[in-house]
Amino acid sequence: MLKVLDPPAVRRWSRHCAAALGRARAEIDALNVFPVPDGDTGTNLHLTILSAAEAVDALPGGADADATWQALTRGALLGARGNSGVIVSQAVRGMAEVLGRAPGGGADLRDGLTRAAEMARAAVVRPVEGTVLSVLSAAAQAVRDAPDDLAEVARRAADEARRALRRTTDQLGVLSRNGVVDAGAAGLVIMLESLAEVVTEAYSERHEVPAPAARIAPGQAQNTGGPGYEVMYLLDAGAHEVDRLRGELDALGDSLVIVGGEGLWNVHVHVDDAGAAIEAGLRAGRPHRIKVTYLGGRPHEPGPARGVVAVAAGDGLAALFREAGAVVVRREPGSAPTAAALLRAVREAGTEVAVLPNDAVVHDVAVAAAEIAREEGVTVSVLPTRASVQGLAALAVHDPLRRFDDDIVAMTDAAGHTRHGHVWVADREAMTSAGICRPGDVLGVVDGDVALIGADLTETAIEVVRRLVSGGSEMVTLVAGACAPEPLLPAVRDHLERARPDLEIVVYEGGQGGYPLLIGVE
Repeated sequence: MLKVLDPPAVRRWSRHCAAALGRARAEIDALNVFPVPDGDTGTNLHLTILSAAEAVDALPGGADADATWQALTRGALLGARGNSGVIVSQAVRGMAEVLGRAPGGGADLRDGLTRAAEMARAAVVRPVEGTVLSVLSAAAQAVRDAPDDLAEVARRAADEARRALRRTTDQLGVLSRNGVVDAGAAGLVIMLESLAEVVTEAYSERHEVPAPAARIAPGQAQNTGGPGYEVMYLLDAGAHEVDRLRGELDALGDSLVIVGGEGLWNVHVHVDDAGAAIEAGLRAGRPHRIKVTYLGGRPHEPGPARGVVAVAAGDGLAALFREAGAVVVRREPGSAPTAAALLRAVREAGTEVAVLPNDAVVHDVAVAAAEIAREEGVTVSVLPTRASVQGLAALAVHDPLRRFDDDIVAMTDAAGHTRHGHVWVADREAMTSAGICRPGDVLGVVDGDVALIGADLTETAIEVVRRLVSGGSEMVTLVAGACAPEPLLPAVRDHLERARPDLEIVVYEGGQGGYPLLIGVE
C-alpha cells in the first residue's frame, strides 16, 4: 500500500486508468444522452486519458513530480475529446497544480481533488448538476475530513463518486427520462477507482458501469433539440483574449467549456453556426486542430461533381477565376472572407472541392469552412496558395476528369512551382525584413517577404521581377491593380522583353486594391 503518490505511481495510474476506460468504453458510450445523445463519451474519455498516459510514458524514467504532472496535464489537454474529455482534462490540471509541487501524501491528494473540482466547475460557463461536475464535487467533499492517509483518501473519493453517480439519474431530467446515469460521470468514477487501486495495490480487471434501463441507440435518446454542431479547437492565445472569447461563444451556443492556461487552451462548444465559433477563435488567437462534428442528420445536400473555390481580391481577378470555372468568393485586400461565405461557395462547387485561399490571411478561415463541409459529406482540400498568381497557376492545370487526389497533387505542384511577388506603397512606418519603411516608400515583396524598399514604383517592380526570374523560368504573369499608374505595366513588360525575350509574358487587369502589381513566375 502506497504512502505517497510519487511519479512512478502517477505513471501506473495513467496507464491503468487508460486501460480501464478502454475496457468500459462501449458501456459508457451506451449511456451517452447528455448534452447530446451521440454515443461517444466513453470513447472520448478513453482517448483523452490515453493521450495523457502516452505523454507521461514519453518522459525519462527519473522525471520528478512536477515534470510528470505537467506531462499528464499537457497530454490530457492536447488529447481532450468531447465535452467530458475537456472537463476531465481540466480536473487533471487541478490535481497537478497541487500534487506537482507536493510530496503526494494523503493531505496532498485531498487538496488536489478539491482543486480539481473547483477548476473543472470554473471551466464550464453554465454548469449543470447531475454530470461529471456533481460527482467530482461530491468526491472532493467526501475527503475533506479524511485522515492524512493516502489510501483512505483515495478509497473515500472513489466510494463517494460511485454513490454520487447513482444520484445523477435523479438530478438531471434527460437522464431520468432515459433511465441512465451520466456517461461522463461514469468515466470519472472509473478514473477515481483506478487511482484507489494503484494506491492500495489491489487491482480489478473490470469496473461496473450501470446499464441503461433500456437499450438506447445513438441519436434515439429522448433529448431536447439543441445546436447542430460541436466545435472544438486548440487555441494559442492570452488569458485576456480567452475571457473575451468566452463571452462571444456563450452568446453563440451552449455546452461551452474552455480549459488550459499559459497560452494554450482547448475550446469546446455546441453551436448552430460553426463558422462563427471558429471565426471568434481567429479573433482571439490562433486556432488549430479544428474539429467540427454535425450533431444530427445531414443539413445540406451538396452540389454535383468536382469543383474549385477561389478567393479573389479584385474584380478582374474574380472574372479570371470564374472564366476558368471556379466559384469565386470576393474579399477586400488585407481581409479574409467569413467562414460562412466560403462554406456557401464549397456547397455550391460540388461534392469534391479544391479551395484556393490565395492569401495567407485567408488560409485558416478556409480550413475552418472545409472542416464544416466535411461533416456534411463533402470531400474538401485546401491548397496552400499564398498569392493570386499561384491560384491562377493551380487552376490552369485543374482537370475535373482526373481522380480527385491526383488533381489536388497536380494543382498543388503547379502552385508550388510559381514564385510570387508584388509591389505596394507603405502607408505607415514599420519594421520589415528589409529594414524600416516610412509612409510613401515602395515595398518590393518576393515570395511573401519584403525584399527591398525603394523610392520609385516602376524601378522597384523591375527589381522584384529580376529577383523572381531565374534561368529555368518559362512564363511571367503580370496582374495590374486598380491603383496601378499607366506607365508601370508597359515599363515592366519592356524590361522583360529586352532582358529575357525567351519568356512568355501574360498580362491581366486584376482590379485589386492596395497592390499596383502582382507578379508570378513559373
